[in-house]
Amino acid sequence: MIGTTSSRICASWLLAIGMSCVAHGAESPPAPLPPQPRGMAVSVVTAKDSCFIDTLKLPGRIVARDDILVRPEADGLQIGQILVEDGATVKSGEPLAQLVRPEWIPGTPTKATLSAPAAGILAYHRLAVGMFVSPRGEPVFRIIRDGEMELVIEAPLGALAKLEPGQPARITFLDETELVGTIRDILPEIVPQTQLGRARIKLLSSAGARVGAFATAAIDVGRSCGTTIPLSAVLYGPRGAIVQVVRNDRIQTRQVTTGLFAGPDVEIRSGVATGDRVVARAGAFLREGDLVRPMP
Repeated sequence: MIGTTSSRICASWLLAIGMSCVAHGAESPPAPLPPQPRGMAVSVVTAKDSCFIDTLKLPGRIVARDDILVRPEADGLQIGQILVEDGATVKSGEPLAQLVRPEWIPGTPTKATLSAPAAGILAYHRLAVGMFVSPRGEPVFRIIRDGEMELVIEAPLGALAKLEPGQPARITFLDETELVGTIRDILPEIVPQTQLGRARIKLLSSAGARVGAFATAAIDVGRSCGTTIPLSAVLYGPRGAIVQVVRNDRIQTRQVTTGLFAGPDVEIRSGVATGDRVVARAGAFLREGDLVRPMP
């Protein structure tokens, strides 16, 4: 009975103070604490091999490849009748307008027909019956020969050196319409005011294109394969780009040389090798030599 009473008293007392006991009131040694984790937990990714496409995106404007200007051969004539609509496709020799000479203006002929000198797409602006026309004035009509259009792009000298005739291009307009083309020519002159060079891209199809429209050409000029890590793993500071590598559960800060970008990834040309584990989201809270627990 004494032992039983002693056990009950011990249990009641020690429940209140958080200790343990055995019968007859004897104390047992405290339970060992679980091992504490070492270092800060950080998410890591493994550098891998991947290939990148070097793509130039250059702005430009749609122009006619061959723009034919149509004017009358004689002075003193005015437009009597317009025979075609703006934007129409015309044939060579097709009548475009009837011209007449007012009675109070001497000279010959008194009537004339203005015809298309070549086939193509017709364009004219602010043209009205009664307007006087002249061989030395503004052209009456413009014809885009055979409907062929080009995109004239501008590029800095470094980008211009990567372009070659025959390279394919993907052309995107402001309304997201897309066409394809090829580089036809690299122009030999530089614009003095901007120090930009120019190139002409022939449109393989002019469907939907309009002279004067702005567009962007995407041109693949090279391919590079090498070590790849997420862009979020790169920090940019006064000394350039750095990456935090985890080696033996310690932080190593390495200066790297970056290359091409593709989506969320970046090419690393030096400083990190394929297979290295790097901090997925590098930050200023980690320092050289810090002990960490890498988490995949």
